[in-house]
Amino acid sequence: MKTYSAKPAEIVKKWVLIDAAGLVVGRLASIIAMRLRGKHSPRYTPHVDCGDNVVVVNAEKVVLTGRKLDQKVYHHHTGFPGGIKDRKAKFILQSKFPERVLEKAVERMLDEGPLARRQLRNLRVYKGPDHPHAAQNPVALDVGAMNSKNKRTA
Repeated sequence: MKTYSAKPAEIVKKWVLIDAAGLVVGRLASIIAMRLRGKHSPRYTPHVDCGDNVVVVNAEKVVLTGRKLDQKVYHHHTGFPGGIKDRKAKFILQSKFPERVLEKAVERMLDEGPLARRQLRNLRVYKGPDHPHAAQNPVALDVGAMNSKNKRTA
């Protein structure tokens, strides 16, 4: 029996819609990363982009467990000497682009390289309930019902 290896022409990408309201960031990010890589599919091939297109709405309503809201720090470098800057997760979630918390969590769960960058382009995160991908007919994925720990109430 030969091992099946999918070719890029054989891949059929689905569209998945996830409502992130009340979901835990890390658990949600791991599910999204698995979907983007295509590991949920029996036709998974490591060197081919065989994952789905994922649309996430209500990213501003994600939940961080424990004291991560006040203690989790995101670092970045400006490019100048001594230019290391940091921001707390609470500041980012209250800012203009709260979807960056979820985007960074998913990005850091993927490998580094050209394939992971291509797979990350299949992720669309929106802070509110509206999205412009209704024409693609995304199928709703209820992440909160997969495991009772995925959803938290404040």
